[in-house]
Amino acid sequence: MTNFHIRYGAEVADALRDGRPVVALESTIVSHGLPRPENLRVARQIEATVRDAGAVPATIGMVGGELVVGLDDAQLTRLATVDGVAKLSVRDLAVAAAVGADGATTVAATSAVAAAAGIGVFATGGLGGVHREAAQTFDESADLITLARTPIAVVCAGVKSILDVGATLERMETLGVSVIGYRTRRFPGFYLTDGGFDLDWSVDSPEQVADVLTARTQQDLHRGGLVVANPLPVDEQLDPALHDRTLAEGLALLERDGVTGKAVTPYLLAHFHSATEGASLAVNVRIILRNADLAARIAVASAARRADTGA
Repeated sequence: MTNFHIRYGAEVADALRDGRPVVALESTIVSHGLPRPENLRVARQIEATVRDAGAVPATIGMVGGELVVGLDDAQLTRLATVDGVAKLSVRDLAVAAAVGADGATTVAATSAVAAAAGIGVFATGGLGGVHREAAQTFDESADLITLARTPIAVVCAGVKSILDVGATLERMETLGVSVIGYRTRRFPGFYLTDGGFDLDWSVDSPEQVADVLTARTQQDLHRGGLVVANPLPVDEQLDPALHDRTLAEGLALLERDGVTGKAVTPYLLAHFHSATEGASLAVNVRIILRNADLAARIAVASAARRADTGA
């Protein structure tokens, strides 16, 4: 292969050309974040949720070295079912393309590809961030530095509670990543409604988020990302006591097994799934579906703002 340009699915290409709302979706949740066969069913459900709210889903991934914005169902099935799918951050994209790999894009890679494609809104579950013990290991997700230089709105349930939430918020402040709560002034902790930290800003509607994006464009001063933190309702979160117990067990197992780097998150998520007897998986699915719905509504509102302003 000598042509490494991004390829667009037909539906996504048409929507972008016509200025219709599009929502970027990651593929790591399909290949690495959810167990088989649930992963493929949920991936299709996420796309259906975006469509139901009036936007076009653009799931991003790599198939045989080809980076695709808007995977079709056959490509989505391949990434959900074959073994050996690589987990791709931004730094991996060119290498993976050159060797013809199948790959699933992380939050960082999906954000970068989506922004390059002209997609302004991205739905995911939870961000990566600063890992516990990062002062010794320097282990920090590439999501943060990518969002610092990528103009995209990311709808998420905060950062995964298996990370150092406070340190992650401090890093986002330092890097200039804007964070707003959706109908909350508390930063969510993925499985948990409240991650334990206050937020400076809150919005109450998709239209308000669209206004933020419009203001950013018209001011032309800030090139970083916008994190829209969308917490689960309290009655839908994972039981906090079960969460804390499971996390403590998982961290001990990490140390025992010597798991480090990008293997940490899938290891801990798998432990949560096993130790909570599937309860964490159900919460994970609720998170991504809620975020997909909100992201689609933001994309619809943003498309309307662009139409009004002629931008």
